[in-house]
Amino acid sequence: MKLAIVAYGDPVLKKKGAEISKEYPELDQLIENMFETMYAANGVGLAAPQIGLPIRLFVIDISDSDEPGCENFKKVFINAQILEESGKLWDFNEGCLSIPDVREDVKRLDTVKISYYDEQFNHHEDTFQGLAARVIQHEYDHIEGKLFTDKLSPLKRAMIKSRLDAISRGAVKVGYKMKFPSVSKKR
Repeated sequence: MKLAIVAYGDPVLKKKGAEISKEYPELDQLIENMFETMYAANGVGLAAPQIGLPIRLFVIDISDSDEPGCENFKKVFINAQILEESGKLWDFNEGCLSIPDVREDVKRLDTVKISYYDEQFNHHEDTFQGLAARVIQHEYDHIEGKLFTDKLSPLKRAMIKSRLDAISRGAVKVGYKMKFPSVSKKR
């Protein structure tokens, strides 16, 4: 089932997610719905806060990427904790399903070491590089209550403020279902 994606301005996007257990209600269905929602919106990652749930869960599928190491990269991250970020800083033009039609260059380190549980609640501690590290860091920020726009300079944020306000009001056209904080109906 495709879920509504919460738009910029909703308080859930600024809330740090709570850890969950394997007894979380209908977890398998939630994960399936998150992948379906992400694919319908042409995304490569989706975090639970983006569908209104303040929990530490995100999904990623970058299997279609041409970058080496991303083949078959479809993963579920539960209760993730970044252990280390290292390597070189690099700019990448990021976007977000909760902030449609806004893309900006964001600097991130190119390597991340992360501890997490998969959908069967098996524990993993892995190191990822390049695009995989980038997408993980972006989605991890969501479960920490951060958005990619928080990483922009004050000047850049000021330059896009009116666009962000418009998104919050629902004054944006998207090809997927969204829930806007300043609008009572779903689109």
